[in-house]
Amino acid sequence: MQRYFLKNHQFHDQMAVITGDDAHHISRVMRMGLSDQVIICNEDKVCYLSTIEQMDGQEIKVKLDSKVASETELPIDVTIAQGLPKGDKFEWVIQKATECGAFAFIPLIMDRSVVKLDEKKSLKRLERWNKIAKEAAEQSHRQMVPEVFPLHSLKQLIAKASEYDVCLFAYEEIAKQGRLSQLKQSLTEISPGEKMLVIIGPEGGISESEERLLIESGFKPCALGARILRTETAPIYVMSAISYALEL
Repeated sequence: MQRYFLKNHQFHDQMAVITGDDAHHISRVMRMGLSDQVIICNEDKVCYLSTIEQMDGQEIKVKLDSKVASETELPIDVTIAQGLPKGDKFEWVIQKATECGAFAFIPLIMDRSVVKLDEKKSLKRLERWNKIAKEAAEQSHRQMVPEVFPLHSLKQLIAKASEYDVCLFAYEEIAKQGRLSQLKQSLTEISPGEKMLVIIGPEGGISESEERLLIESGFKPCALGARILRTETAPIYVMSAISYALEL
């Protein structure tokens, strides 16, 4: 069944009003009509089985029939901070990591980042990235849409580190030293409701100066298995490991 995410102000008593692209998708793409049902979710992660009662151009009114009881969110909030990769790789990361349960994404400009975005391009990309996150959340029946934050520098990200309970960064040199347990240890120590931040470097990885800065700032380096992963594969590995450790 189709799922849509609305802002809280779109809910009124036992009704909700769907507008914009979502209304267009319901009426023009899915060809739904009166009495058809959809699932809609608010910003508080509450989802409702709903029935279409009125359709008027680009505005659709639905009646909230009952709450959907399924729990599809991870027990912890995981933010992926990704060194901006080339091409459309970050779009792929957003889509797949959203399906795996990521809570938020922060694109990073790092020492080995090749991509350079000016303010205009950055804002356009950000709009597209958030749209991809929304569509992936709908497809995977999430209860919330992960937020993609504006482009950050590493120093800007470090300034926000106190907002998280666990801060890690993927560093392949740890694997070469045979130190593979940090991610596993962190997942055994973290509690439901806490927040984890994981930094993934761009193509070429995290530089030595960035490693020193992160360690000095309280971040812990972790290996993602014994093999070297591509930048777009690493976040999916992280999310899969977290899901296996905390959900299964």
